[in-house]
Amino acid sequence: MNATLVTFVLYLLIMITIGIITYRMTNTLSDYVLGGRKLNSWVSAFSASASDFSGWLLIGLPGAAYAAGLGTWSLWIAVGLAIGAMINWQFVAKRLRIYTEYTNDSITLPQFFENRFHDNSHLLRVVSAAFILAFFLFYTASGLVAGAKLFQGTFEIDYHMALVVGAIIIVAYTFLGGFLAVSYTDFIQGALMSAALLFTSIYGLFKVGGFGELFNKLGSIDGSLINAFADTSYDQAAGVLWESAGAIGAVGIISALAWGLGYFGQPHILARFMAIRSHKEVRKARLISVTLGLVIPLYGALIVGMLGITTFDQALADPEQVFIQLVQFIYDPWVAGFLLAAVLAAIMSTVDSQLLVSSSALTEDFYRRYLRKEASQRELVWFGRISVLIIAIIALILAWNESSSVLDLVSYAWAGFGATFGPAILFSLFWRRTSRNGAVAGILVGGLTVFLWPLTGSALYEMVPGFILSSLAIVIFSLIGSSPSKEILEGYDKVSSVK
Repeated sequence: MNATLVTFVLYLLIMITIGIITYRMTNTLSDYVLGGRKLNSWVSAFSASASDFSGWLLIGLPGAAYAAGLGTWSLWIAVGLAIGAMINWQFVAKRLRIYTEYTNDSITLPQFFENRFHDNSHLLRVVSAAFILAFFLFYTASGLVAGAKLFQGTFEIDYHMALVVGAIIIVAYTFLGGFLAVSYTDFIQGALMSAALLFTSIYGLFKVGGFGELFNKLGSIDGSLINAFADTSYDQAAGVLWESAGAIGAVGIISALAWGLGYFGQPHILARFMAIRSHKEVRKARLISVTLGLVIPLYGALIVGMLGITTFDQALADPEQVFIQLVQFIYDPWVAGFLLAAVLAAIMSTVDSQLLVSSSALTEDFYRRYLRKEASQRELVWFGRISVLIIAIIALILAWNESSSVLDLVSYAWAGFGATFGPAILFSLFWRRTSRNGAVAGILVGGLTVFLWPLTGSALYEMVPGFILSSLAIVIFSLIGSSPSKEILEGYDKVSSVK
């Protein structure tokens, strides 16, 4: 019997069981979308980290480190993400938890914007929900691609069959249990991801002789692999594993660090801040998330990618298979099965969150607002479940191309959310003068910049111009228009006074 397969099946049975248990705990739309704001600090912390990292942590980032070592952008993106996540927990988490409860118990990001600015026209809500749906289709597709690569690399099955199997598994427990299922499974998955990367990197370093020996071996292959300022690339087609194209340059470093800006606008991560049971638990959750859920897996992924360079005699055809192939190469099948389940955990933990946020946008911000204002809570929950199926099918179509890159899809969606909602969230929480028109302008400018920037041919990551132009739009349109009403300003001051 295949030990890896048995481990996978056991893991999946546990996830489905959680979905069935939480199905009985899901009675209202708030339960389905935010778990009734009942999450403790541990679940909030690991759920936020797990929903953040997705398949790119164990597939995309190790693949980039395998293809370039510390060069190109691997190290810089890890630095940017670490800084961005810490700032997000430090300043945004508590304030957003308080503000969303104060603004008529807002349970989605579009609903928060509408209530925050008393937007009776519902323009903010519609624009926000539309961008959430658009970018999450790409993000969800990236997770499905990662799942297909996992099953393909582990069990040598057809890509499209692997794609469908992965989608069915993820949709099953998201459909049943909603946010509680997603959050509790994320707790398990986040811990599993951290453990997998921690033990694999430590074990690999022990086998190779420590950091010093690892860097000596990398340097003997190509000095650019241990140079954070080198522009190193992977060219399997040309028969060249690594080749240096010179220095990465300021544009490359800025683009990599700018990934950290994305945290302020990710709806699936912000939802964890909104769902924690009390703003007083944010401090504890921040410590857990940053140390156990962020630093360990992030830098463990880089080490795993570099270990792959020194382990395999023949270059891998797909760099994003490095973690999958490495654990099967160095571990007993039972241990490998456990660690590969962590890859599935990483994928599932983000795709389920993305499906849920997209579903909530369709249910709360379109269906309930415009089609069925008097819909019962039971009806809304079931429409949310049906929405999960619809969104998953569309994402499956986008992921059908076997040459799809996990990292490319994630990069685009991450920039989309960061530039579209990041400035709007920050200004809404921390600038008293922000107006509805400013928020609308910022969201539109940020989102459209990400869509259009690739047409310029610039190497600069679209997050950078999108975030800057969105921020400028918010300031300009807030200042040239009328000031926020007295009621809005009083609400802002009340939230600001909460300790």
